[in-house]
Amino acid sequence: MIRRLLIANRGEIAIRVARTAHEMGIAALGVYSTADERACHVRAMDEARCIGPALARDSYLNIEAVLAAARAMKADAVHPGYGFLSERADFARAVRDAGLIFVGPSPEAMAAMGSKIEAKHKARAADVPVIPGYDGAEQDLATLRARAQEVGFPLLIKASAGGGGRGMRVVDSLAEFDEALGAAKREALAAFGDESVLLERYLRSPRHIEFQILGDSFGNIVHFGERECSIQRRHQKVLEEAPSTAVSPELRARMGEAALRAARSVGYSNAGTAEFMLDVDGSFYFLEMNARLQVEHPITEFVYGLDLVEWQIRVASGEPLPFSQEQIQPRGAAIEVRICAEDPSMQMLPSTGIIDRWEAPHPWEARVDSGVALGSEVTLFYDSLLAKLIVAAPTREEAVRRLQHALDRTQIGGLRTNLPLLRWIAQDEAFVRGETTTSFLAQRLDESRFARTAFPREVQILALAAMLRDDAVPWRIAGIAIPLAFAHDDARATLRIDRSADGVIVHGDLTGPLRTLGNGATMHAAVGDIEARGRVRRHDRGYAILWEGIEYNVGLAPAPQVESAGGIGDERSGSIRAPMPGKILRVAVAPGDRVEARSLLVVLEAMKMEHRIEAPGAGTVGTVHAREGATVAGGAALVEIEA
Repeated sequence: MIRRLLIANRGEIAIRVARTAHEMGIAALGVYSTADERACHVRAMDEARCIGPALARDSYLNIEAVLAAARAMKADAVHPGYGFLSERADFARAVRDAGLIFVGPSPEAMAAMGSKIEAKHKARAADVPVIPGYDGAEQDLATLRARAQEVGFPLLIKASAGGGGRGMRVVDSLAEFDEALGAAKREALAAFGDESVLLERYLRSPRHIEFQILGDSFGNIVHFGERECSIQRRHQKVLEEAPSTAVSPELRARMGEAALRAARSVGYSNAGTAEFMLDVDGSFYFLEMNARLQVEHPITEFVYGLDLVEWQIRVASGEPLPFSQEQIQPRGAAIEVRICAEDPSMQMLPSTGIIDRWEAPHPWEARVDSGVALGSEVTLFYDSLLAKLIVAAPTREEAVRRLQHALDRTQIGGLRTNLPLLRWIAQDEAFVRGETTTSFLAQRLDESRFARTAFPREVQILALAAMLRDDAVPWRIAGIAIPLAFAHDDARATLRIDRSADGVIVHGDLTGPLRTLGNGATMHAAVGDIEARGRVRRHDRGYAILWEGIEYNVGLAPAPQVESAGGIGDERSGSIRAPMPGKILRVAVAPGDRVEARSLLVVLEAMKMEHRIEAPGAGTVGTVHAREGATVAGGAALVEIEA
């Protein structure tokens, strides 16, 4: 039995493998780069060693450094996780040659399935349907152009040595082929060190279906049904579910047997995944085999009631599988979404920063496999995946409802994430019906809905209703209705509120009576004939309002500057005045200090929120009237500035 397991990875998968290792009484040993010294996965290990600089090629992809760490920590086995070295046959061979157990398939099986071209040859020989295309050794332009014409268009150019959408191009005509081929080859060479490509007939709207397989060293091999991974963006999976709404028990049996034939053709053992495309007419075609644990393995664990990492370890330790194919039956449904540090308002470009807010559903609402926590720094060095959120239920309908609720409960601050996209998917009618294909996002999503500057009137209504509910807005100053300036990112909204015999009346960008129709975490309110319903949560800077799947952080706009704020500052006298009644929390300057434009002068607490009072321009501080802890009236002099 394995006693000390080195996990040659980082992030959520390293933590997930460590959890099972600990449950089995196995010591979890970790590795990290200099950029990950304080990462969550390091704290999850019993012992961890630094293996190099931040760049992956100098640390997590450095085979010698990983093996040196394994020897130093007296490991007897290595689990590669996914990504990095997980599908490198030379790594598996080096682990074996070092006298350690590799928790995964044999180097020979990995080599056979590591190349998409070789994998298709093996699958075709095993009578597994393969999508029409070209996967030959001749890679010159003339040959590939000729083969492209034979296969027909639309056509997919795909890197032979990799995945994750890298080195892929869809081509609609021969006129586009040369340029697309050059781009695919360059990308493949940069990502995988191999510019070889294959050509495939491109199916416009198929479903992406994969089968989880598991084999032991005694020749036993079974599958644990299918996962559907059709919702993708740029060939990268966004949401996965099991089982698929498109796969009947009869089709599951046929596709599962095809997956097993492909695995047997290379003597496969341990966990792996056979991937297929399922066309609208029920035809299916083998794509590739991933010789490792998949990112989306938790949904199979829920539906089939097992721990795949545990069985990876048991098989690697020499145990036989105790179940036959007939004993394996799906129960219920499960869905997983990938929460990534990507900005939906900027075409999903990576986002970096320090996580200053982390709220996840309760464990009984959803399983969250996370590689980060409050205070974690997200850098550009590694994959953008932050966490996986997984729900399960007796039926798919219930699982979808749980997913919607769990996503509403998930809040991450400090950087941009794809949560708005995930919430939109979970609410989309076609997804709810189970009508998903690989063109789902391309056909249904309008990305302009994620624009940062949008500040819907419905969100303004919810913010106003929440502030009034929480007594965060005084009604009048000196008998005059108070003006409010709301801010969301760079967008502003100006309102004025007053009471009448009919209740609260709103003027300005919104006009009409305010009606609060429902209270609680989910608020329901209306101004005039505009009605809004959304989740509202208060924080130290204002309110986080979740409306139609998008979170808006709304607060009061910064105090007006001297040159634009009548009665608050006076350019001629240099007097900076309080924009509203409040309490002085901090005085940041003293007489004689030199300040520049936007230098902080005073922090004023008003309406249960903090407001920065800043210098309108450069100058020297004269008299300071403000005193920390004092309460001041609106318009009271705070600081005098001399030009």
